[in-house]
Amino acid sequence: MTQSNTSVFPSIENEISSFQFGTITPERIAILLPLIDFIQEKVNKEQDIRLNFICTHNSRRSHLSQVWAQTAAAHFNVKNVYCYSGGTEATALFPMAAKTLEQSGFQLKPLSEGTNPVYSIKYSENEHPIIGFSKTYDDSFNPQSDFAAILTCSSADNGCPFIAGAEKRIPITFEDPKAFDNTPQQEEKYKERSIQIATELFYVFSQIKK
Repeated sequence: MTQSNTSVFPSIENEISSFQFGTITPERIAILLPLIDFIQEKVNKEQDIRLNFICTHNSRRSHLSQVWAQTAAAHFNVKNVYCYSGGTEATALFPMAAKTLEQSGFQLKPLSEGTNPVYSIKYSENEHPIIGFSKTYDDSFNPQSDFAAILTCSSADNGCPFIAGAEKRIPITFEDPKAFDNTPQQEEKYKERSIQIATELFYVFSQIKK
């Protein structure tokens, strides 16, 4: 993978070096192509790239996608990329999802407590941290127009046939690791899903011509 000008934490770089694009099936590549096209068009026009990853509860897959996409943009030096996440309802960033990110080398710091804590999520010493907390996709924290709505779960995809303000609606759904909560496989399955999401989103950004 081409290195960027952004110095991502070495522990995250170690994780990145393990990604195998060859594991992405042709069917999944076809699903990823609309996102590649959206980003490439914005790059060609020198416009800001706003990506809002949407799932039902904004607790697991949408957060993993937001964080890995922002990191991939930095890694491949794709400028003016702003990643967000939201749900059809707000809950909280699920603790196992947060732990999975920490295990990959991200630095998480709680900025608030309560039922829906806010986290600073850092992937680099000098880049602005990602602000992680659960919110609805149309929350005022998120862009209200000129963004791609990326549906990361089939429930949100089926439940949101129209997303106000979205330039493009792109379903890229992932299996829910929640199915393994409170089982011996929980940690392994969250890691597995995180790596799949990361590998596919790094593939997307690797295809962008600057």
